[in-house]
Amino acid sequence: MTGVYEARKKSGEVYYRASLTYKNKHISLGSSSDEAVSHAMYNEASDVINNPDNHWIDTEHRTSSYNESMVLPFGKYISLINFRDNNIYIKTPIYMCHKYFLYFLKENEVLQFSTDDLFYYSNHTIMSRGGYYFVNDYGMQTSILSRLGVRNHSVKGKDYIFKNGDIHDYRYENIQVVNRYNGVSQLTKNGRVIYKSRIHINGDYILGEFSSETEAAIAYNKAIDMLSGLINVTYTPNYIEGISSVEYASLYHNIILSRNFRKYVKSLMGR
Repeated sequence: MTGVYEARKKSGEVYYRASLTYKNKHISLGSSSDEAVSHAMYNEASDVINNPDNHWIDTEHRTSSYNESMVLPFGKYISLINFRDNNIYIKTPIYMCHKYFLYFLKENEVLQFSTDDLFYYSNHTIMSRGGYYFVNDYGMQTSILSRLGVRNHSVKGKDYIFKNGDIHDYRYENIQVVNRYNGVSQLTKNGRVIYKSRIHINGDYILGEFSSETEAAIAYNKAIDMLSGLINVTYTPNYIEGISSVEYASLYHNIILSRNFRKYVKSLMGR
């Protein structure tokens, strides 16, 4: 059948690959053990590229004309429409827009990204598990939030927020990181913003309240150093950007951690 090629698995079992050539590019559409199904994929793909009135993407509402009765895979459907409309073939289910792009995980699950991320997500498949979005990067599961400066285990609404309230809008300008550092939380006290530093050791120990986020982050690092060798827990220190080693050392020296924490450390040393 047109657009269908017979192939064999290592076991010798026959299956059928569907493919299509469009704008001088050979595109694999999928495969099936049924030749008629593979042929249907080819026919649907041909219809997508030849009948834009029947096959479209609504960028405003982030919807598409995909029909669940179709045999053409959903991701391939999106890629073909993007190729047809924007003259760029992308293997992942991306549709390019002006200054942003849409990534279609499912028909009703579409993420929005800044164009700065286009190359990355053209080469990385996004997966979803319980609202957690991640990619496999060098064999590791990496949250898509990490590209936006959001730490692992950060809490939505506390450590970071979606400015426009749209939890599927991952454009850089829409993500506001509130708490960038481990052990640091921002709060308002008596009308002014302060930063509280704490560390978890069989419960939380407050390390102190500071006027700057940097001081609070360094306080956390100092607490880690004081606990080193005393308890069998591994902490991740904060990497402080934008200050020199001399400035860091000065702040580190002048920071005095809370009395309760120092008392706890002293008790560990006396064991």
